[in-house]
Order: sequence, then structure tokens, then C-alpha cells
Amino acid sequence: MARTITLTVNGAKVTREVESRTLLVQFLREHLELTGTHIGCDTSQCGACVVHVDGRSVKSCTMLAVQADGAAVTTIEGLAAADGTLHPMQAAFREHHGLQCGFCTPGMVMSAIDLAQTHPTLTETAVREGLEGNICRCTGYHNIVKAVLAGAEAMAGRAEAAE
Repeated sequence: MARTITLTVNGAKVTREVESRTLLVQFLREHLELTGTHIGCDTSQCGACVVHVDGRSVKSCTMLAVQADGAAVTTIEGLAAADGTLHPMQAAFREHHGLQCGFCTPGMVMSAIDLAQTHPTLTETAVREGLEGNICRCTGYHNIVKAVLAGAEAMAGRAEAAE
């Protein structure tokens, strides 16, 4: 059974007809061709598919597209500014070598942003616990943790500058 849904993805309103069983990750990748959101495990354990739905991180393989009807969805493609300036968390991952093969990186970045927004003071332990739902098979997480801490600090600085 198909349903028409309307949501805002990376700031643009989109309306599409989807099968009721279509996962949000499939909708983003197959219907909108936003392939930065990855499918890594099909069991909701790896976190490669994390996006923001109404500002909160969600594993998009655990949510049906019809559940996102009316919501604002941000993917990794929607983080950088229109001029190409990276989001502070993206810049921190780049600067601190928080990626290797890059497969887990979009989900890590999206989870890290939510973590930084919901925890005003992050510690190494809090970052490690906060990213437990994201798996990286290439690294020992040391540089990812450094990147998240630096990104959170940069995000806090940007928020203070805006005030």
C-alpha cells in the first residue's frame, strides 16, 4: 500500500509516494539519492545510517519513511553551509583524523552533533558512552573521540558567538 508523505530534507520540502514498509534510510538513498546515509548492518547496531529527525539523532534503518511524514530530516549532506564550509563537527573529524575508510563517518558525525547538543560538557568517557551505538571497524576510536571533543568545543564556541 502506497502513501504520500511530505517532509523537509536538508531544508527542502519533498513530497513522494512510498510503500508503507519503506524504511527512512531506503527513502533517503533510493528516492532522494542522498547516499551519504549508509546501510551497514541491517540490524540497527552499527549506526552508519544515523540522521537527525526534528533535531534528534535516529537510526534511519529503524524508522519507516511514513513515520517521518511532516518531520524535518537532516542528513550528512545537509550539514555543510551553502558555500561548502564544513559544519564544525565535520571539520573536527577532518582535522583530527577521526575517519579512515569513511563508511561509518556520516553516522558518527550525526551522532556526535546530537551528543554535543544534548551534553553541554563532554568528557572522553561521555563521548565513548555516547557513541556506543556507532561501530567503526577501522580504528580504535581514539581519533574519533578527539574529533568529537574538538567538534563539540567548536560548536559551543559558535553558539556563544551567536549570542
